[in-house]
Amino acid sequence: QVRAVESGGGLVQPGGSLRLSCAASGSIFSINDMGWYRQAPGKQRELVASITSGGRTNYADSVKGSFTISRDNAKNTVYLQMNSLKPEDTAVYYCKVLALVAVAGSLGYRDYWGQGTQVTVSS
Repeated sequence: QVRAVESGGGLVQPGGSLRLSCAASGSIFSINDMGWYRQAPGKQRELVASITSGGRTNYADSVKGSFTISRDNAKNTVYLQMNSLKPEDTAVYYCKVLALVAVAGSLGYRDYWGQGTQVTVSS
């Protein structure tokens, strides 16, 4: 059983900062890509940022220069530092982990999602 647990959401004023964390645990052999997604009310879930096991990053255009994704491979944890937050960043933020696990006697990669953490940017 693999779990991904987010933390660090909350209410922040425009221009403020928050740092999200997501820790993966369970029977994991290794982790490949890790990423953050968000879903605002009435909108589809969208990719915010992702990072490969080698540290290569990818960002949505809307957050480039403001958000930074990083990871600690020893802790199976991915972070999202969010600066200069805007009201339009308000959403539920989810992490996704691509983990190598044992399934039915063989190894394979599977995606695991966290439960989501609410980020609200408002004055």
